[in-house]
Amino acid sequence: MQIGFLLGSIVKIVALLAYLYGLMWVLGHRNKFVKIGGVIVAFGVIQLALTDIGGFRLLNNFDEGLLYQACAISMVALGLNLIYGFNGQFSLGQWGFYGIGAYCAADITWRWVNGDARGLIVVGAGTILGAFVIVGIGRWMRRFPGIPVLSQFTLYLIGVIFAGAVAVQIGAALNPMFEPLLGTNLNPGPWNSPGVMQVVFFLSVLFAGIFAAEVSFIFGLPVLSLGSDYFGIATLGFTIVVNVLMVNSDTILPFPEMKGGRGMVGIPKLTTWFWAFFFLVLVIIIMRNFIQSSTGRSVISVREDEIAAKAMGIDIAGTKLLSFVIGSFFAGVGGAVYAHFIGFLSPGTFSFLAGFNPLIIIVFGGLGSMTGTLAASFGWMFFLEGLLRVLLGQLGTEAPSWRFVLYPITLLLLMLIRPTGLLGKVEWGFLKSKTIVPRFKSKTDAIESAGGLGRGD
Repeated sequence: MQIGFLLGSIVKIVALLAYLYGLMWVLGHRNKFVKIGGVIVAFGVIQLALTDIGGFRLLNNFDEGLLYQACAISMVALGLNLIYGFNGQFSLGQWGFYGIGAYCAADITWRWVNGDARGLIVVGAGTILGAFVIVGIGRWMRRFPGIPVLSQFTLYLIGVIFAGAVAVQIGAALNPMFEPLLGTNLNPGPWNSPGVMQVVFFLSVLFAGIFAAEVSFIFGLPVLSLGSDYFGIATLGFTIVVNVLMVNSDTILPFPEMKGGRGMVGIPKLTTWFWAFFFLVLVIIIMRNFIQSSTGRSVISVREDEIAAKAMGIDIAGTKLLSFVIGSFFAGVGGAVYAHFIGFLSPGTFSFLAGFNPLIIIVFGGLGSMTGTLAASFGWMFFLEGLLRVLLGQLGTEAPSWRFVLYPITLLLLMLIRPTGLLGKVEWGFLKSKTIVPRFKSKTDAIESAGGLGRGD
């Protein structure tokens, strides 16, 4: 056992947790200049650690890979915590949306570098048209309250399929215009330059997240009417179906470039620390602001007591569906970031057994705690998948598989010792709930208000 490696890994884990604390602190600072400057410094610190200076790197290639994977799994786990921890809907489908986002974004960029713009055009047009169709049908159905859920599902499904068919025709019509500009993988054209590829990558991640969100909307509309346990079983089935489609993507689905069970190769490695940091911070900001909004409070109230929430006029079904869609969007974005780091996608990565990883992470960190999810995600990746895997690997070729035995044992001990998770309801800096302090125009108003409260008014 390498003592130096062990101590160095522990120091890196502690430093990363301190880094997360500092990032949350600067994001929560009132001064916008301190906030912007702090975020830039936070980005620069890791970028410097990844830079080779005189043949030395503070974070080596192995650490860099763990860092990108930690950012991706953090987005997936935050989305699941929104669905389960904050909204109370037990879901095992998050890994399926993670895989959808990964394959969707990878197919866009793979086609682009190989002289085919249809991936970007079809997915982009399809997601935009699909969004308009979903919003339009939703507004139309508000005129006719009481429509059965399955009837709503049928209308939405027909509308989305129609939008997809139109997007395919748009892609076929516009693709010849792009071919001279794209060139081929061996002879790239002007639109395959590094600058253009960064724009294409950004769009692919965005469209992959939206596509995963729209799929979750169609899927969640009928199944969210089930009870929490049955909903969990339905989402598990969804993950299995998605995995089967991945295995047969070159036969059942018209995507020979995905190569089915053999795995998709040749994905451009476009994920950098800038993009991983950018999308992680974006997801954190979106989720934090959503949770602390009035709609987010409605999401939490549904978790606490559906009957009381309904009595207060909250749309229970709509609130559940909204949290499910947003959480799936985060998973799709995380999958897109992961795909362009690893450069290879295998259906085995998205099996239903691996789908328990984000669930274990949010339970470790604490249900309903964004801070706990972030800390557990980075700790999970650097300790369990990094340090522990390497140390077990020194004991034999089969020893690393024993970490799958240690996971449930550790989880069981945690549930016995600290059922609320490692951090419970603790939030750091930017993620803390706002404290509302009543304001009074004068001391007289404050005294009168205190007197009224004392009389039970």
